[in-house]
Amino acid sequence: MLACSLGVRQTKLDADLRKFFHDARPWSFILFREACASREQVRALCADLREAVGHDAPIWIDQEGGRVARLKPPEWPVWPAAAAYRKLRVGGEQGALEAARLGYRLIAYELKTMGVDGDFAPVLDIPAEGSDKIVGDRAFASEPESVASLAGAALAGLHAGGVAGCIKHMPGHGRALADSHLALPRVSASAAELERDIAPFHALKTAEAAMTAHIVYEAWDPDRPATCSPLVIEQIIRGRIGFQGLLMSDDIDMKALQFAMNGGLGRRAEAALRAGCDVVLQCSGSLADMTDTANGCGVLDGFSLVRARAVEAFAKRPADEFDAAAGWVRYKALMSGLLAV
Repeated sequence: MLACSLGVRQTKLDADLRKFFHDARPWSFILFREACASREQVRALCADLREAVGHDAPIWIDQEGGRVARLKPPEWPVWPAAAAYRKLRVGGEQGALEAARLGYRLIAYELKTMGVDGDFAPVLDIPAEGSDKIVGDRAFASEPESVASLAGAALAGLHAGGVAGCIKHMPGHGRALADSHLALPRVSASAAELERDIAPFHALKTAEAAMTAHIVYEAWDPDRPATCSPLVIEQIIRGRIGFQGLLMSDDIDMKALQFAMNGGLGRRAEAALRAGCDVVLQCSGSLADMTDTANGCGVLDGFSLVRARAVEAFAKRPADEFDAAAGWVRYKALMSGLLAV
């Protein structure tokens, strides 16, 4: 298996893509909005992807709620952005934590029944005043303790549904003054200031998976974004934060890495893996881009393979018993009552 997770943006595999997946054997896949038309279609696509690669590949999706939601109405329900739960704290911390857990439990219910077993959530970033709005309402709160507690509840909801989570964007995207989809952000905060940003990640350091940020943290490594920095990955993510789970890059298609180095996707993949990422994400859905990425990816082995196997085992667990209809009734009551405060 290649140390990559590749984006899928079509509802059915064509012959060329099927052959590529069969030959390349990526570790996992990521479903995007274009690939999700109905529950039955997604279920069939997941089965087809696994058949193509010849193993029970994890299949991921970005389903945070709010702006970042690949599953859209009318086929799927609407979930609020994480910031909604921050507002609910006015109505009582326990109610907010229950709502966050239940909201993500309901997301997990939808994912698990379709064969999707990983969600790139929750977000642990703490937005700073004046920062780019790419995080914005995707953040649970503006205080580290609140982020950690609400995100922890959300992660517990995914886990109860038998779905793996992925905390992001390590070691913190909240201070970025630019969107890393479009530019290479640089954060000039001191190491002491950055301690606040990494606190939620430290609190949830036992999570099974995490995603890196394509950001240069000048106090730690002024020359390379975290995704491609051995210093940040070894000393901060693995060291200071203490995260030992599977570390995935953010999408290497993003402009931040294009501006950070010369060369194509294969070179970006190679740099991220060499720096200490276990798996790289490439999300365009283009066969040419996937081929380029695959050329820069080695085989998933060593500690990276051990971590990947642990995530697989975690994602393939059966869900806890759950009455989804009753869950929605309770969730809507919590959201309505607390938002009215």
